[in-house]
Amino acid sequence: MPIKVLATDVVSKIAAGEVVERPASVVKELVENSLDAAATQIAVEAQGGGVELIKVSDNGVGIPASELDLAFHRYATSKINNLNDLEKISSLGFRGEALPSIAAVAEVEIFTQTSSETVGSYMCLRNGEVVRNESRARSQGTTVTVHRLFRYFPARLKFLKSANTENSHIAHLVSQYALAFPEVRFSLVLDKRVSLQTTGNADLREVVSKIHGLELAQRMLKVEQKDGLAKVSGLTSPPSLARSNRNYLTFFVNRRWVHTPLLTRAAEEAYHGLLMDGQHPIVVINVSVPPQQLDVNIHPAKAQIKFCQDQPVFTVVREAIDKALGKTSIATQKTVPFSGGSGQWQSPRMIMDNEPVFAVSQLPTIELPLLRVLGQLANTYIIAEGPDGLYLIDQHAAHERILYDRILAQWSQKTVEIQGLLQPITMEFSPREEETLRTSKESLAEFGFAIEPFGNRSHLVRAIPALMAGANVIEIITALLDSLASKESLTPWEEKIAESLACHGAVRAGQQLTNEEMRELTKQLEQTKQPRACPHGRPTMIHLSSHQLEKEFGRIS
Repeated sequence: MPIKVLATDVVSKIAAGEVVERPASVVKELVENSLDAAATQIAVEAQGGGVELIKVSDNGVGIPASELDLAFHRYATSKINNLNDLEKISSLGFRGEALPSIAAVAEVEIFTQTSSETVGSYMCLRNGEVVRNESRARSQGTTVTVHRLFRYFPARLKFLKSANTENSHIAHLVSQYALAFPEVRFSLVLDKRVSLQTTGNADLREVVSKIHGLELAQRMLKVEQKDGLAKVSGLTSPPSLARSNRNYLTFFVNRRWVHTPLLTRAAEEAYHGLLMDGQHPIVVINVSVPPQQLDVNIHPAKAQIKFCQDQPVFTVVREAIDKALGKTSIATQKTVPFSGGSGQWQSPRMIMDNEPVFAVSQLPTIELPLLRVLGQLANTYIIAEGPDGLYLIDQHAAHERILYDRILAQWSQKTVEIQGLLQPITMEFSPREEETLRTSKESLAEFGFAIEPFGNRSHLVRAIPALMAGANVIEIITALLDSLASKESLTPWEEKIAESLACHGAVRAGQQLTNEEMRELTKQLEQTKQPRACPHGRPTMIHLSSHQLEKEFGRIS
């Protein structure tokens, strides 16, 4: 076909297809407009999954009557003036595409008034064309009502899900903006049922309570950190509070709700070693950076952003969550008194009274009580008694945690003990391993490895960390190089090395231990910072509470 300029109606439908993917997209654009208009109250209503009706009302600054018609022209906006403004966008919207795109695929009514006007303005549009424009009285603010979404773009209807599914998308979206703006009073009505209502008192924890429940909100940890580039604030969950998917990871950048792998990785790296595989934290974090440090114009729906400096932002977010997690034991610990003189437990209190028998992921990460070793099961698990019931300890995972903490402590204090080898070990590396060794040689040396070239791709291992004496040196070094070469994880190199050394240096499952060895291992585990999980996040123990034992044996109902 010959090159030609597309017709206006085709262009408008293409633009609408970029902005309005589903009913929740309409709600997003209208809510963002309300927030940009400095609204402190926003009411959202939807019917039929948002296809029949979407109505967003606010008490914002309103639109002057003289500008109302212009608001429905493409690229007409009050939020930027020139090209320089694109480099420092501080508003949620800025393209001037939302209202005309919505009007191109639905019937739209808008009713608005500013504080300086004595009467408001009402406008009705069909297929993007104004069919009514008149004056009506109302209080300051704006109400936009969207009827029969996709009436003028019916092909899009077949891609929508059920009304309940579309309602859930709307509810999720409004919830996110309620979390981003706790000082704004939000209400959401879906099919004439109140789904969400916040107070707008600026208390983020209270909004979390409205969305996720009071118990979860009370257990969340406050996050607050600031450096020269970014400020991080919000709430994050203790390790004992986790979910099986990433749906509870919520991030805002300058209070814009975004999906960014960078921040997701930063949060999950902070929990590295604290959660089991497949478990994810609950995070509500806002990152504030200077607008000129962001590019918010890389996605049609503005759902993604790009930082000018990724690494500093990653670091400050991870450190902020690390700092919050450092207070975990303070937030969750319950004291279990013990009389050391008599050797008897006094008034034991359950750590988690209603805990399921094997709900390992729900165990709070706290200091262990003093444990009395009873024996070994299957040469793999140490059986111990505590003031609050029975503990089954995985000897390999527990020893991993002990070694990991000890290795990192020695490294940070520069007191790593080195074991020289009487007979050097010869190793031949692949090109990739050799390159990794070349770039990581100094790091490995800090942990006690002395490795030197010996011919073409061959090397001599002359010393290893003393803690690794007796272990398979070739296996350890090969695993270390693989870990250090991985680009998928942003775990600091020192933690990667410590993890690998701890894993290969720990006692194995199936290894018989003496009573003295079991007692010493349990004693050392009690002294670690995170005794309930190995560095990989796997549980070190299972706790069967006294309450649960009594219940299982029918002593209590």
